[in-house]
Amino acid sequence: MNNFSYISIGIPFYNAEKYLEDAICSVLAQTHEFWELILVDDGSTDNSLDIANKYAQLDSRIRVISDGLNKKLPDRLNQIIFEARYNYIARMDADDLMSNDRLQKQLQILLNNDSIDFITTSCLTIGKNNELTGINIIKNYQMNLEMILEGRTNLIHASLLARKEWYIRNTYNKKMILAEDYYLWLQAAKNNDLNYMVIEEPLYWYRVIENITFSKIISGYNTQIKIINSNYKGIITKKKKNKIINKFKLKKSVVYFLHIFKLLKLLLILRAKKYQEKDLEYYKKHIANIKAMRV
Repeated sequence: MNNFSYISIGIPFYNAEKYLEDAICSVLAQTHEFWELILVDDGSTDNSLDIANKYAQLDSRIRVISDGLNKKLPDRLNQIIFEARYNYIARMDADDLMSNDRLQKQLQILLNNDSIDFITTSCLTIGKNNELTGINIIKNYQMNLEMILEGRTNLIHASLLARKEWYIRNTYNKKMILAEDYYLWLQAAKNNDLNYMVIEEPLYWYRVIENITFSKIISGYNTQIKIINSNYKGIITKKKKNKIINKFKLKKSVVYFLHIFKLLKLLLILRAKKYQEKDLEYYKKHIANIKAMRV
């Protein structure tokens, strides 16, 4: 691999003081050292911006962007695309972590495969205190339009490493908050521009518990239903469309039920499988390197 292939890593953050430092240290612990880290503040009111600025003062590869506004995730992701100085752009959420060799392994595939525009990975799931809670191995296959409309996706958005030119062609719709990735895959597929690979290794570590909230789940489902209603023509029949929407409505009903009885955490069990001892050893090894980066 050409070690001088630089990557622009973008982490948007909003009130992420509990986790942002570890996310930054997860970047600092990467075996691939040629990168810039773009930390974009989305109008935080906690100490997140102070944490970001502290690390930017210590490492010249890190820069912080803050305008005091709360523009939401899709807008900030577009901002990162156009701020990126390099030809490869990696995503990461401010409350997540990643293995020490995530970027190295993803970049290797892109450098060796000109026909692939982006790479995602499988994931581990982690809890509030960085404890390992599960594993989710994602199968490597190409989605089609019908699969996307049905919600049968195999892409973890936050683990994306993409060519910048692909991102320029496929920017985010600012209105699709909490479903920006769903809409991105759909539009790229409609343009015959969805050429990707999934690494069947848990290189990304997803803090699921921060996304198991009633408002986030319901808002996400509502936006997906709107997207389906606006994009199904020419892809599936109206009957098929209604069937898919009814499935989403059923999911919403389940979430309402779990919320009423304070059982939303049951969704955590459904979103990952039980990890093995070898997964725990792998996790311990990599997270030790992340913790060593703290200042």
